[in-house]
Amino acid sequence: VQLQASGGGLVQPGGSLRLSCASSGFPLDDFSIAWFRQAPGKGREGVSCISSTDTGKTYYTHSVKGRFTIARDKTRNTVYLQMNSLKPEDTAVYYCAAGRPVGSAYFTSSLYDYWGQGTLVTVSS
Repeated sequence: VQLQASGGGLVQPGGSLRLSCASSGFPLDDFSIAWFRQAPGKGREGVSCISSTDTGKTYYTHSVKGRFTIARDKTRNTVYLQMNSLKPEDTAVYYCAAGRPVGSAYFTSSLYDYWGQGTLVTVSS
């Protein structure tokens, strides 16, 4: 069971990137998928989550609302994080994770069982 995170890179402020989280070994539909990030010298922060229920409810941390969009592509067994209007403070290593958090605990990292390797996003001019 592996998750592969990809799509990071260097982008100027105001630019866009799309991160991908793909699975080999299990269907991502069975899990809630979240993106976390960790900036240099800071703790891991939940960024966005898409639930495993039929509704596919999405959640975003306040600082990315209106700029980031999480979505599933069931045909590719992949979850994407579209990041627009990027800011220097978005610079971090981004990780995708699969798990079954309950209630409002969708950004509790300990509730996620599987993690990707991380992809670096650098927003700088």
